This record gives sequence, C-alpha cells and structure tokens, in this order.
Amino acid sequence: MTRSITKVALAGVAFGVLAWAAPALGQESPHKSVVFAAAGALQPKVVAWRRDIHQHPELGNREVRTSGLVADHLRALGYEVRTGVAHTGVVATLKGGKPGGVVALRADMDALPVEEKTGLAFASKVIGEYNGQPTPVMHACGHDAHVAILMGAAEVLAGMREEIAGTVVLIFQPAEEGAPPGEEGGAAMMIAQGALENPKPGAIFGLHVSPGDVGAIVYRSGPMMAAADSYEIRITGKQTHGARPWDGVDLASLSAEIVQAFNQIASRQLDVARSPTVITVAVIQSGVRHNIIPEDMMMAGTLRTFDPDMRQATIEKMQTAVDSIVARYGAKGELTLGGSTPVVSNDPDLARAMAPTLATAAVGQPETETSLITGAEDFAEFQAVVPGLFYRLGVGYPAGTNHSPFFTIDEAALEVGVRAQVLTALDYLDRVATSPAD
Repeated sequence: MTRSITKVALAGVAFGVLAWAAPALGQESPHKSVVFAAAGALQPKVVAWRRDIHQHPELGNREVRTSGLVADHLRALGYEVRTGVAHTGVVATLKGGKPGGVVALRADMDALPVEEKTGLAFASKVIGEYNGQPTPVMHACGHDAHVAILMGAAEVLAGMREEIAGTVVLIFQPAEEGAPPGEEGGAAMMIAQGALENPKPGAIFGLHVSPGDVGAIVYRSGPMMAAADSYEIRITGKQTHGARPWDGVDLASLSAEIVQAFNQIASRQLDVARSPTVITVAVIQSGVRHNIIPEDMMMAGTLRTFDPDMRQATIEKMQTAVDSIVARYGAKGELTLGGSTPVVSNDPDLARAMAPTLATAAVGQPETETSLITGAEDFAEFQAVVPGLFYRLGVGYPAGTNHSPFFTIDEAALEVGVRAQVLTALDYLDRVATSPAD
C-alpha cells in the first residue's frame, strides 16, 4: 500500500461554503416521489450489475473490466467521461438543465485477495495475482454493491437532467484497499490527476455497505473512521538447527514478544479513555522447514488511530519495543511505515444540512451518533480537499462481516443506496442554488 498522508485538520474544519441553517429533521426531500419511483423501477438492473461485478472481481489498479462496464454505461447516458484516471478510475460529469453548483458522488471498485465461501450462484471463482502469488479474488468488502449503486444513481440522475440545478460529478475509484506494492493508486492519486478539478465540487458524498438493518443509514458528524498506517518489520538473526536454538536466534520467540509488546502498548501504555487505538500484527512470514530456525523474518500489520498526537506516540513506542527486543535477542530489526490514510471526518455543517435528506432515503430513522469505527477509508483524502459526508448502509447480517469470505448483502439495500446517492446530490445542489451568496 502506498497511500500518502494528507496534512489537514481532521475535525471541526470550517470550510466556509455551507452557511445553511439546519432544517427541521422531519422535512423530506422535494424529490422523494420521483426518485423513489425511479430507484424502484431500476432495482432489477442494479441487482444484475451487482451480481455481474461480484462474479468478476478485480484487485486494485486492475479494475479493467469493471471500469469498462462503468464507462460504457455512463457514455450511453450522455455523461462526459474521463477514463484511465489513477490507472483505471472513471470520472464522469453530467451538466443539469439549470445553473448551479457542483457536487460529487464516489464509489470504489476494487476487490480483495479472499477466497469466496458464500455459496452464492454468482460467487467468484476468479484467480488473480497478489504480491507475486496466484490468489483467489472476491468482493469481500461490498465494493461491487457500491459500483452498482452509483451506476443506478447515474441513470436516475440522467433521467432527471433538466431538473438538476448544477453539475454532478461521478467518481469511480480504483484501489481503495491499497495499491499493489511499488505502485501508487487510490483516492490520493485520483485527486493528483484532477478528479476534483474542472469542475471542482463544493461537496462530495459516499457510502459503504456494512452489516446492519437492511436500508438503515448510519453516520456521525466529525471523526467517524480511523486513520490507518500499514507497517512492516524486517528482522535478521542467525540460522541454526531446530534442535539447538541456543546456537542461533529463535525468531519465532522473538516475534511472539513483539506481538505481546504491541498488545501491551495498546492496552497499558496509552490512555484508552481518550481515543481508541488498535495495533494489529496480521502477517508473520519466516522459515521453510520444521527443523531449521531461519535467518530472516517479516512481520506486518496495521495501526488504527483517531488522534494525531496519540498516533505519533504509538509509533514511537512501537519502534522502542522492536529495537529493545531484537537487541536482547542479538538480532537486527527495522520497523518501517507504509501507506497511510487519514481519519474520515464528516463536515459538521454538511452533516447537519443533509440530515433530512438521508432521513428521507433511509429505512427507519438514521443513526447519527454511531460509535467511532476502527475501519479506515481513503474517502478521507477527498474530504481533505472538499467538504464530505460518508455514511454506512445496512445490508443485513451476513455470516461474515466485511473482509470475510462469507460476506454478502441483502440486495434490497441497493435500492436504498441509489435513492440516498441521488437525493444527496439533488438536495445539495438545490440548497446551493437557493443559498445567499457570501
């Protein structure tokens, strides 16, 4: 993963472009009846798109088939389409029939190196390449649903073009899960290549499917999802016979101490009441034979934080732990940070102003004070450039959560996702058109 760190204030940012008074929570979108009818009529197509994309998943920066499907669909609807943005990304523009502002909607397209075990008739059997090795590929995070939802929203918006007060930009993003080693990609690369320019949106909206009541919408103002840092530890010891560990360096025992030290940092050296912090060791690679203690070892994992100061303090404690443990064993070791993603932080003014819209779209009343989520999302990169609102869409309770080989969705949620994406775009542009100039 090669994501860049965007240096921005992560909470309470005053962008100065949304000087709207908070409307009554019971107020519904004026577009409700038209959008609900259109989303309902389109539901079979959205389901078909989702199943097709699910059956043909592609890893980050390799979303060639998916982006082609998207681009062809958008061109047929009359959008101005740019392809090849950040390798396989698609940016499309629809100019409405009325003058006004600009709004963006985003969906991510990439799948994960996971072997699917859902048993679905349209389950993935795709084998891709990850880190130089053949691997099964699956839409284990729900990005197939995100793409299908935004394709559906694109069609609804195209059908309402004359009613749109401004311009809608659709961003279909590759490599949200991280670019392959040695490559750039994801939201940061799309921004660097002009995804938010010509025209520049005044706001951006995105969603993510997750376990929950079908059609429920969950979000919070301010910080919502964690910053994520990947890290890698390379250790060099002394190879020896498995029967004589005292003649070499026992890297298995050394790695166990690092794991325990990291767990102890998170639970005993940090103020857990101040902000959640998670240190996970997800990879330990070493050795080829049962009776040989190897010379080299690689460990890798992720750090999740919400507070910049605690993030820096945690990294320093991790470094100290690695240095002291490898020194005590007589080994050499290096901790290096890889890609980093900022905190997903919803603009408070935007969240407040769009609350009635999301309440209109959702099944039931949205939850607007959800707990902090230790998952990460590079939608945060877009929020560092323009005000953004990111929300979760409930898709039932599958046998496994996101990133599980058993993750799937109740497809009834797709219709809710379409109407949420369309309504946020339309209502935002209506508010811009009727707001007094600064």
